[in-house]
This record gives sequence, structure tokens and C-alpha cells, in this order.
Amino acid sequence: MRLLPSLAALPLLALPQPALAQVAVADSGDTGWTILCALLVLLAALPGLLLRQAGLANARNALSVAAQGLGIAAGVSLAWAIAGYSLAYAPGGPWAGGAANLFLGDLATLREGLTIPESAFALFQMSLAILAACLIAGALAGRARFGWMMAFAPLWLLVVYAPVAHWTWGGGWLAQLGTLDYAGGLTIHMTAGFSALALILIAGRRRDAASPAHARLLSLGGSALLWVGWFGTTGGWALGATDDAAAAILNTHLAASAGALAWALLDRLFAGRASASGMASGAIAGLVGISASAALTGPSGAMLIGLLAALVCRAAALLLARMRIDDPAAIVALHGVGGLLGTVMLVPLTLPSLGGVGFDPGVSVTGLLLTQIIAVAVVALWAMLGSAILALGISIVQPLRAHESDEAEGLDAAHHGEQGWDFR
Repeated sequence: MRLLPSLAALPLLALPQPALAQVAVADSGDTGWTILCALLVLLAALPGLLLRQAGLANARNALSVAAQGLGIAAGVSLAWAIAGYSLAYAPGGPWAGGAANLFLGDLATLREGLTIPESAFALFQMSLAILAACLIAGALAGRARFGWMMAFAPLWLLVVYAPVAHWTWGGGWLAQLGTLDYAGGLTIHMTAGFSALALILIAGRRRDAASPAHARLLSLGGSALLWVGWFGTTGGWALGATDDAAAAILNTHLAASAGALAWALLDRLFAGRASASGMASGAIAGLVGISASAALTGPSGAMLIGLLAALVCRAAALLLARMRIDDPAAIVALHGVGGLLGTVMLVPLTLPSLGGVGFDPGVSVTGLLLTQIIAVAVVALWAMLGSAILALGISIVQPLRAHESDEAEGLDAAHHGEQGWDFR
């Protein structure tokens, strides 16, 4: 008998029911992929880049370069959490984001337009910022004081890197202009490379600029970690486990492979023999070159940009050496010039004839090329000017250049076993 009231209520189910609000839930696969890619980028930045730069320094400065990299990673991480993410990605104007996400507050359970939580997005973006900042340590190896570097890096993140990230990736004025930069050829590599150029010009040459790298095997191992970790940079920018992620990783690997072999061939033709360091530099040139267009081009375009990047970056490294630009890790040639090349070459690489995805309706080749040229000019000038102002301002309180006696002895000499490190 108790069944009768229930049966009597069945017709009510046929009546129109009010719509229930659908709660957006992050996709666990896309979220896991983004977190994994963030860890791969950190693998590239911390053991990878630190080992490469330490190996390329001379024996008396290798430890100081690695220590500066670790300190930069820590300082930049805190600066990113406090204000960097908000300046880059919080709703704001065309030049900078707002204050909505200071101290990583008010992060959404789902990043707008994506299938991942905003915390995963912020983590991935932080790993990219760390990679960009750690590049600068290699350019100033053997000269910069630890204290100066620890003050410079967080401020550089806030003044130089975060605004550029907002312009290109955060909906700022360059994005509104139509600038394309898939995975950081402009935002990461040009910004770091041209900042490094300004700092090298201010700091001057090392006392022992002619001394060779002390541990080629160490730098080769670090370069290999960079190669693998780079897949997190390009694959991660798909922000999900999608076909774009797989295509970007495939193109990244092909560009690095083409760059490594092309640099080795150039060394064989012009220097008489190929070298392990040359192959590593060629691979990094290819990685940087493909970053701007990793998911926008096809395999043939990826191999082409790897070849061109090896040729152009090798020529740039030789030219800078003749100009007495002392850059032991070749940050300017590989990342500054390589990022510039990749950002401009994005235009032909996107053409369907090279397997690219093509252009959106209303976008012309000449129009996009002009937009990309404007972007590289503005970012290069902003990076150099902002870095120079910061460097000179900080030097009023803490000199950039180490003392002559410390340079002569080697910056590693401040390390005395259990007594710790003198961070002057």
C-alpha cells in the first residue's frame, strides 16, 4: 500500500522541471598533463640549465653560477606568487594585469576558457618564468655578485618579464595587435636574451674571458636535460592532453635534432671537426627557434627552423665573440637571436605548404609579418632598457661586479666547506 503514493507521484515527473546549474569541473587528464609539464620545465631550468651553465664556466666559478641559479629560482618563485602572476594574468589593462590575484589569491577552480584549475595554470606559468630568469645567470658567469643577482632577479620578473607575458599571453596590447607566440620564443627567450645583452654590456668582460669551459661533459649532460625538459614548455602550452600537445612535442624534437646535426656539420666544414658542445648548442638553437610556432607548423617546418636556427645562432655567436661580448653560455646568441628568428619565421612556418595550420580569416602574411616585427623590436628594447635601469639602480646599493681580488681568485673561493658561503 505504501507504493500507491509513489505511483501517484509519477505523472509529476513528466512536468517541466527547473534547470539545475551545471558546476564546471576541471578535467583530471588535462590537469595532470599540465602539472607534469610544469615539472618538466623545472627539470630543464634547475638541474638542466644549472649544469649546462656551470660546465661552461671556468673551474673557479662553476659553483657560484649554479648557486646563483638556485637563488634566482627561489626568489623568482616568491615574486611570481606575490605579484608576478597577477601582473601577467589577472584582469587588467593593455599594459599590465590587475591586483586580483596578488599572493595567488582568488584563483578560480577552473581557469576561464580552459579545462584546468587556475592553480595548475599558475604553476605552469611560474616554471616558465623561472626558466627565463635562470638564463641570465649564465650570461654573467664569473662577474656578478650573489647579492646583486638576488636583488635583480625578482625585480626583473616584475618589471620586465611579467609585463611582456601580459602583452603576449595575458590579452595585452601585443595580443590585441595579433602577435603570435605559442611557447615563448618572444616572451621567454627574447626577453631573457636581450636582457642578458644589456647586463653584459654594463658588467664588461671577465678577467679570464679567454679561459675555456672546465667541464664539457657536465654541460653536455645539462643540455640533454634541457632537451627533454623543453617538451614540457611546448607540450604544456596546449594546456591539456590533446593533439596539439603531441604535435608540439614532435616538432620540438625534430627541430632540436635538425639543429644539433646542422651545427655539427657547420663545425666540420668551417672548423675542421664537429664537437659535442657544438651539437648541444645546435640542439638548443633548434629548441629556441621552434618555441614560437611549435604547434602551428608541421614536421617539415620544424626541421627547417632547426637548420636555420643552427646557422643563424652559430653566426651570431661568432660575431658577438669578435665584438668582445663576453657571454660564456651564449645566452644572447642562442636565446636572444634564436627567439627573434623563431618569432619572425613563425609567419612562413604557419603556411599550409609547410604543414602549418594556416591563418585565421582576415589575417594576411604581410600583416602578420609586420606585427611580429613590431613585437620583436618592442620586446628587445623593453628588455634591454628595463634591465639596464634595474641593474644601475641596484648597483647604487650593491655593486654588480665582484671585487677584483675575488674575480682573480675565483668566486667559488668564497665557499669554505662547513663555514658556508660568503654571499657578498
